[in-house]
Amino acid sequence: MDTEDVRARFDRQMRREAPADGPGAVVERVGAVVRQTVGGPGAAPEGGWNGVLWSALDADSADAAIAGQIRHFASLGLEFEWKLYSYDGPADLAGRLLAAGFTPEPPETLMIAETAGLPGHVPLPDGVRLVAVTDAAGVELMAEVHERAFGEDRAHTRERLLGQLAAAPGSVAAVVALAGDTPVSAARMELPPGTDFAGLWGGGTVPGWRGRGLYRALVAFRTRLAAERGYRYLQVDASRESRPILRRLGFAELATTTPYVRAP
Repeated sequence: MDTEDVRARFDRQMRREAPADGPGAVVERVGAVVRQTVGGPGAAPEGGWNGVLWSALDADSADAAIAGQIRHFASLGLEFEWKLYSYDGPADLAGRLLAAGFTPEPPETLMIAETAGLPGHVPLPDGVRLVAVTDAAGVELMAEVHERAFGEDRAHTRERLLGQLAAAPGSVAAVVALAGDTPVSAARMELPPGTDFAGLWGGGTVPGWRGRGLYRALVAFRTRLAAERGYRYLQVDASRESRPILRRLGFAELATTTPYVRAP
């Protein structure tokens, strides 16, 4: 895989020309910034992501662009995220965001692999089966896993997935691993139309079931679906914990990305 070519393709398709990622989302380019807005005045679904997807700024334009985005989201009463990639300019953009009142969250690693080069099957532990999530009952099983795995309420994820399944079921695929009737691992995959990239999100396993191959099995399950639907690449914003697993599966590290969040 030519990582420079793939990163440029990712930057164009998933950032600069990004499709809206859910019902009620609006993506627009304002000067040298591409942003997505969900919610605010006028009814909109809960659980949507608000923020800056891409920018092409320099030392002269950065502060004004940052101030413009703050005004936009503040006028709607919305918290938003500036998704900063390690190759974004200017070089001091992170410091400018901090000075403007943004708070950084833990950095993640942009990792990408070709679906054709990834395993499509990983053995499951005895007594465990994978079930596709297609309705509200399945979403509740996923929410149970995430709350046990991550130790926090995932109401926004629940609402987002319910909205996608209702309004655009072809844009998302989700799966839960059941040990008997108990949910022990879950994940979803975003399938943005008109792009080469399917995105892996929300993979989590409850304590007591970690280290037994469930994360790899969920990646393999989603790899098969992505390949069947014609996606050439899988993309992950990988945490420190998942990065070694993904590297062993064949994912390459292309950049780091840090969410900078600002409350209204």
